[in-house]
Amino acid sequence: MERLQKVIAQAGIASRRKAEELIKDGRVKVNGKVVTELGVKVTSSDKIEVNEIQIEKEEPVYFLLYKPRGVISSVSDDKGRKVVTDFFSNYQERIFPVGRLDYDTSGLLLLTNDGEFANLLTHPSNEVEKLYVAKVKGIPLRENLRKLEKGIRLEDGKTAPAKVKMLSGDKKKQTAIVEISIHEGRNRQVRRMFEAIGHEVVKLKRERYGFLTLGGLKAGEARELTPHEVKQLRALASDKSKKNS
Repeated sequence: MERLQKVIAQAGIASRRKAEELIKDGRVKVNGKVVTELGVKVTSSDKIEVNEIQIEKEEPVYFLLYKPRGVISSVSDDKGRKVVTDFFSNYQERIFPVGRLDYDTSGLLLLTNDGEFANLLTHPSNEVEKLYVAKVKGIPLRENLRKLEKGIRLEDGKTAPAKVKMLSGDKKKQTAIVEISIHEGRNRQVRRMFEAIGHEVVKLKRERYGFLTLGGLKAGEARELTPHEVKQLRALASDKSKKNS
């Protein structure tokens, strides 16, 4: 038997936290009866409905995508632009991205139909380290890069300390390539961090997520995560949660 909110999350309906809200709001039925208590446990034979629609218990799937630039990290777009799930048209599962990458940012993005897994990886206390390579206008001074390492004040608060490494600088073109690792997931965070020290990001790519890399994939290509990789990611996020508690 498993908790009701966990089953809803695993079905890809919502994160576990959102599933708890749905239950408390009286929008979940088990075997035809409304359930509003969070401690309820269900079996695989129970009929579960969310907003009057019976949930289908899908097998959890986990993918790593090399997201190209010019693609939305969403399952749909009201402007008709390409979205990340367009690369998975051969799969029946209702997958969604874990976190997001900006429209103009390329690189490693995870997708799944496991809401609990997604919530674990994106919860603020569990944020997994992500490594980006940025091409910026101008050549940053070491003292300014140090500001990013210590944490810099943005309009939504100070960032956590980052790891920053200057890879190269082109004095003629007045551009630089900088590697930066962060473990937060704020909107357009890396771009805003560099803007805060006076350097516009002209190109950005996420090259690593925790221990995962793009591993020879080309833009637009994806692969399924191995069971061991999924287990490692869960352990990585859980360890961070324990350290931060």
